[in-house]
Amino acid sequence: MNMPAISQLNDKFSFEHGGHRLAFVNGEGGIPVVEVKNGLASARISLQGAHVLSWVPAGEDEVIWLSTEAKFAPGKSVRGGIPICWPWFGAHAENSSFPAHGFARTVNWQVVATEQLSSGETQITFRLDTVQLDDNLRAMWPLSTTAEYHLTIGKTLTMELTTFNHSDETMVIGQALHTYFAVDDVSCTRVLGLEGRDYLDKTDGFACKNQLGAVTIGSEVDRVYLGTPDDVMIDDGKRKLRITKQGSKSTVVWNPWQAVADKMGDLGENGYLKMLCVESANAADDTVSIASGKSFTLRVVYGVEH
Repeated sequence: MNMPAISQLNDKFSFEHGGHRLAFVNGEGGIPVVEVKNGLASARISLQGAHVLSWVPAGEDEVIWLSTEAKFAPGKSVRGGIPICWPWFGAHAENSSFPAHGFARTVNWQVVATEQLSSGETQITFRLDTVQLDDNLRAMWPLSTTAEYHLTIGKTLTMELTTFNHSDETMVIGQALHTYFAVDDVSCTRVLGLEGRDYLDKTDGFACKNQLGAVTIGSEVDRVYLGTPDDVMIDDGKRKLRITKQGSKSTVVWNPWQAVADKMGDLGENGYLKMLCVESANAADDTVSIASGKSFTLRVVYGVEH
């Protein structure tokens, strides 16, 4: 999918008035980025992957972690931010040669609307239409599908990812908002709201285990928590980040820890200590069946509490 020129995007969608600004700029790697500033927050979103790179509520520190070694290039995923894993999560169920976590995070999304709301928030709508993808990607996902992503940027960050099934058959999707949260020190961070829940431990052959107490990080953690529709809180001792969601009953918690991080090569020096992924997902036993002509929405809201 070809990307419109920055000038075309600004002519059609940018605005600046009353302290509210939305503009498109050339980002790293020549990839367009939309910059938002209003009285409630600022944000940066890459048009490749509709990938949130930054969200800073007014008076707060950065909420979203982005690696100092993140690489920006067409068709390549970015380390950090909020990648959209879609239309499958993890490895493809039938073909291991297909990209992990789908293709949504590495293709260009179309901007279809921008609006300054009366609440003071800024809303941007992105769209990904699979019929516009190249032949290789359509071979991976031949069903006619549209994903729409509504971002509402303010004191909270609201993300609504809706999948429309235009095909003649039922489709099954997996997905996640693979958010990298910025934390003061992950070894002193707790994740609350998952107590007593079963989880699949990827570091132990996907063994099913039960969470005792708060989740803490002192080694590699890669888990899918099951049956988790309720709020989750990240507490790093300096602030609390609340995650509220609808349309998701699975939660992924991931931190690679040092040995894996060193092998990855793009987390930056000791970057693993400054990030924690807590992902609102439809994964494992929580994949979604969407009948022909129907749609499904994953809605997630982030907020900072003290």
